[in-house]
Formats: sequence, structure tokens, C-alpha cells
Amino acid sequence: MGIPADDVVLIQQGNSPHDPTIITVNCPDKSGLGCDLCRIILEFGLHITRADFQTDGKWCYIVLWVVQLQHSNFLRLDWDSLKNRLLSVSPPCLIPLYHDQKLNGSSAAPSVYLLKFCCVDRKGLLHDVTELLTELEFTIQRLKVMTTPDGKVVDLFFITDGRELLHTKKRRDDTCGYLCDVFREYCIGCELQLAGPECDNQRNFSSLLNLAVAEELFSCELSGKESCMQALRTATTSPEKAIVTVDNLLSPAHTLLQIQCVDQKGLFYDILRTSKDLNIQVAYGRFSSSIKGYRNMDLFFQQRDGKKILDPKLLKSFCSRLKEEMLHPLRVIITNRGPDTELLVANPVELCGKGRPRVFYDVTLALKKLGICIFSVRVQYLHLAFIFHNVASNFFLRC
Repeated sequence: MGIPADDVVLIQQGNSPHDPTIITVNCPDKSGLGCDLCRIILEFGLHITRADFQTDGKWCYIVLWVVQLQHSNFLRLDWDSLKNRLLSVSPPCLIPLYHDQKLNGSSAAPSVYLLKFCCVDRKGLLHDVTELLTELEFTIQRLKVMTTPDGKVVDLFFITDGRELLHTKKRRDDTCGYLCDVFREYCIGCELQLAGPECDNQRNFSSLLNLAVAEELFSCELSGKESCMQALRTATTSPEKAIVTVDNLLSPAHTLLQIQCVDQKGLFYDILRTSKDLNIQVAYGRFSSSIKGYRNMDLFFQQRDGKKILDPKLLKSFCSRLKEEMLHPLRVIITNRGPDTELLVANPVELCGKGRPRVFYDVTLALKKLGICIFSVRVQYLHLAFIFHNVASNFFLRC
């Protein structure tokens, strides 16, 4: 009993480049499915403009209207690969309709590989390499950049493969060959191999942040004092308030949250990631395109036991987390280090350890557009037990 695999994920492209593409997912439900689907969509550089979704806890039906955010000479969207990736996180349909508890189990973490890329340095190089790796569906887990006095740069990328094919020699050879073909005479060398123990030995948070910086970066109330460190919000002006209204009377089985906030990239993913981490699921919801940059959403939530959220502490924590994600999707600090400037960027990561898609891509793109040269970089995933899961990137900049 079930439906053919080809009908689990349907992608209907618009008639013109300006029309949205409609992605439909019809499959058994599982814990965090909506979050997993939205993360993959963001990884492919797509923005969700509308959504319609519902589930009874066993089967779900999701319709997403998406548009491409950025166009590039390198970055091209592979719709077939997107469909395969969405299928990979969707539970199989050719099974009985009762929900197999094994579907809620977490899969093994993907293997980490080390890409050593040596090249003649130039402005925007790091973003160009990142763009190519993004096109090839790699995720940068950690990164170390070393610039030599003679104008060369050595990049050490610790990456995972969204296609899970790096264990094959062909995938590794094709990756190195593609990088060499694109950068041609600027490329000095490229190696790709399974990462060794050094990948785990360099996960020490203390090497990236001192306590004072961590407190300022992750505090809920960002300091307004003037210092060499400047806490920056995601906009040049103070963000608008995020309003979350709770209604536990409208539905006998659901808690309704009415959300009003400024629209932003990854908003729906942030909401689903927060609910996933708190073991809360969206049973029904629908939202349309933003109006003048603002988004209104009505979402019906349930706990994993199928009941509405009645615990006042859990409800308060859930609403607070949602507001925090809508107001501060990124945390940024800029500080001077002698002749150089350090830029520190942090954003949430799921409890399972998967980071927010394309953060490093977007940061390097912004720096490239500003004409800022990156002298040194450190990127690593980390866990702050006293706050929440985060990913932080260290940039040493020279203007």
C-alpha cells in the first residue's frame, strides 16, 4: 500500500523565469520532516514565498512555492538533484500506512573529507571557491585559510557531500578536475581525501572565542555601549517587533500561533527548526507571500503525543525562541586586531548538528561585493551548552 516513488516529490517549474516553482511532497510523516525539506531547499539557493501543509501524524502533504534568490555565472540549479535530495529525506511510501517508529531515528553523520586547494590569491577568491563547492552540493563544516607572503593561498576545506558520493574515486576526481578547470592557470594544486583525526582535534571552542566575546555575541540583550567591539543586527535600523499570539481555545487538539514579523531568508526553516528541537510539530499551516516585506502566518502546533501545548513553561520557551530567531537570525561582531579587522558571525544549528544553509556562502558574497580581502578564516561548528547550538565563523579582514 502506498504511492509510486516518482509521485512523492513533484516539481512544477513556472512558465517564465519570474514565476515560482511549485514543489509538492506527499509521503508518510516523520519527526522534523518539514525542517529537513526546507533546509535542502535553502541549500539549493531557493526562497519559500508561499506554503500549504498538513499532517495527521502519519501522512503529510506539503506544497511549497519557491523562487531562486541569486543568479551566478557558476551556480546553476540542478532540479533533478534537488528532487533526489528531497526524496532522500522523505520516508518511503511503499509501506503500510501505520507509522514505523524507526523513521524517527537519526541517520548516521556523513563522513567528513578534507579538500586542500592551493591557488594564486586574488580578491573574491574564497567566495568563488565556495560558490563552486555549493554548486557541487558540498557543505563546508570547517575551514582554514592561510595566505603566504608571495601572494598564494592555501585553503583547507572540511566538507560533507549532500549526494553522499565522496567515497567514490570518480566523485573526488571530478571535483578536483572541476576546480582546476575553472581556475586554470591560477590553480596550483588540489587534493581531496577522507579527513583524519585532525578534524576532531580542532573543535575546541576556546580557540575561537574568549568568554567576553561569547557573552556579547550570544546575549539576548545586545549591549549598546561603545567599544572596539560592535554588536550588529541584521539590518541597519532596529528590527521590527516579532509578535507571537497564542490561542489554545480555537481548536480542541491544536495550539494556534499567529505570527507577525519582517520577512527574511529562511524564515519558515527557522520556525520549523525551532519546533523540531523542542519536539513540537506543525499539524496544519498556510501562509501567502509577504506584503510590503512583512509576513503573517497562522500555524497549528501539537506535541509529539498529539496533544496541544498546555505546559506554560514549554509554551513560553517556544514563543521566546521563535521571537529570538525572527529578530536575530544572525549574530555579528566586528573588532580590531592591530592592522587587521576581525569579523565574527554566529547563527543557530539544529540539535542534530546540521547548520543553517549557505551562511558561509552569503557572508563571503557580501565581503566580495564590498571589495574586502579576507586574510585568514576559521570556521567550525560548536555547541554552547549554556545558550544553544551555534555555528561560528572567524574572518580576518584587510580593506
